[in-house]
Amino acid sequence: MKQSKKGLSNWLLLLGVVVLAVAPLVLIKAEFSGADGQAEDAIKEIQPEYKPWFNSLIVLPSKEVESLLFSVQAAAGAGVIGYVIGLYKGRSQDQRNKE
Repeated sequence: MKQSKKGLSNWLLLLGVVVLAVAPLVLIKAEFSGADGQAEDAIKEIQPEYKPWFNSLIVLPSKEVESLLFSVQAAAGAGVIGYVIGLYKGRSQDQRNKE
């Protein structure tokens, strides 16, 4: 009985997380843009004659590709952090087992 309550709680928590993640995307009809684009718009509004110091080395074909690269970067960083945490946790458990 206790195990089924725990399982139900886990599913309810997962459902809550999914609802919190998806609801803003469904309910808010706005275009999401990055901080770089917003900063560029603010600079042009304040000083219209401003010229950038340099241009991008690579021009990406679409916003989707930019999002994909950002997601890959975030996933790689999360993977490295997870690996390091697991490595240190494993080392500490090995140390406890030896003692």
